[in-house]
Amino acid sequence: MQIGFIGLGTMGTHMAGHAQKAGHKMVVNDLRKDAAKPHLAAGAAWADTPRAVAEQSDVIFTSLPEPPDVEKVALAPDGLLAGVKKSAAWFDLSTNSPSLVKKLNAAFAEKGAHMLDAPVSGGPQGATSGKLAIWVGGEKSAFDRYKAVLDAIGDQARYIGPIGSATVAKLVHNMSGYAIVCALAETFAMGVKAGVEPLALWEAVRQGAAGRRYTFDAMINQWLPGKYDPPDFALKLAHKDVGLATALGRELGLPMRICELAYAEMTEAMNRGWATRDSRVVMTLEQERAGIEVKVDPARLKEALALPFPATQAKR
Repeated sequence: MQIGFIGLGTMGTHMAGHAQKAGHKMVVNDLRKDAAKPHLAAGAAWADTPRAVAEQSDVIFTSLPEPPDVEKVALAPDGLLAGVKKSAAWFDLSTNSPSLVKKLNAAFAEKGAHMLDAPVSGGPQGATSGKLAIWVGGEKSAFDRYKAVLDAIGDQARYIGPIGSATVAKLVHNMSGYAIVCALAETFAMGVKAGVEPLALWEAVRQGAAGRRYTFDAMINQWLPGKYDPPDFALKLAHKDVGLATALGRELGLPMRICELAYAEMTEAMNRGWATRDSRVVMTLEQERAGIEVKVDPARLKEALALPFPATQAKR
């Protein structure tokens, strides 16, 4: 099977690599040809434009930062639509806008091709290891036809429903996570301000009912050690995802007060110039307001993590 892959950044390079290792022929494209070096060395072909990728591919994957990037790759004069084969399928692995994926799906359907929204969850670590959820919306027959390729990229490929369904699922997932991060920043700043040592506070609440559901593990890598560089997932990307989620709420006429507050917090962090820092850097805003600093010694944190974790079944 001839696979086309566009977008060889932090996520895309590993996802493309897994598909290549599964034995599929590949043609690749990126804004920077240097990004394709490992794939070209492993036998992939280079295409100068997305159109050239589409002309050579049975199935196409894109992994791009923003919805405008996806739209440009698809609809520009030298884009995918200009070269796509009849009956070919395009899976967009990006976190996108539901309205845009529906627009792109309709455009590709006019040429007898399939466009499916296929956002992934697992972050850079998941992309590297292949431990990725891939949620897919669109034509079920196209999902079934190319599921073997999806299974090479991630370990949990799941069909969600009609076009746009997977994008909605991804926005629900990401919006939930970042709303929780902002709430955790506020509640823990209160606890530290009240005089409780940060690691002791974290160990205590982690034993409770919410803690046994791993809620507070979101604090391990950044908030407790006070380390936001280099990022696991950059604030600018998280801000984009939350913006898409809140925009969807407005399109639906649905008040999303807590999520809008989370978005406002993230916007404030963006305005501080923290776009390229880890997305959880937003938690430092509440520390500033409380007049506290959280910085747990890494050795102490490691010791705490080595202790037996309580059973997940707990009552409030």
